Amino acid sequence: MDGYFQHSWPMTVAFRFIVRGVVQGVGFRWFVVKRARLLGVSGWVRNQADGSVEVFAQGAGKALDALESDLAAGPPRSDVARVEREDKVPEARLTGFDVH
Repeated sequence: MDGYFQHSWPMTVAFRFIVRGVVQGVGFRWFVVKRARLLGVSGWVRNQADGSVEVFAQGAGKALDALESDLAAGPPRSDVARVEREDKVPEARLTGFDVH
């Protein structure tokens, strides 16, 4: 069974991002949904009471790196101060990307 554990699809990883700055009331969540779906990333995005935006995302490592870059740039009316990233365990049943 040599090669049984080798596969051609990318390994799924997951991160929790906290985006700080001017990120609420500027279309940030919908920007994240659009970018995540284009990148084939699963997860969700939501506003936090402290004015930040929380993102849980899982997918291929390169796709999540691209999403993190998109989060740092944000949509035109946003002003991202910083993006914090925390490793998480992927959720097997999570599909699609939505606003919570």
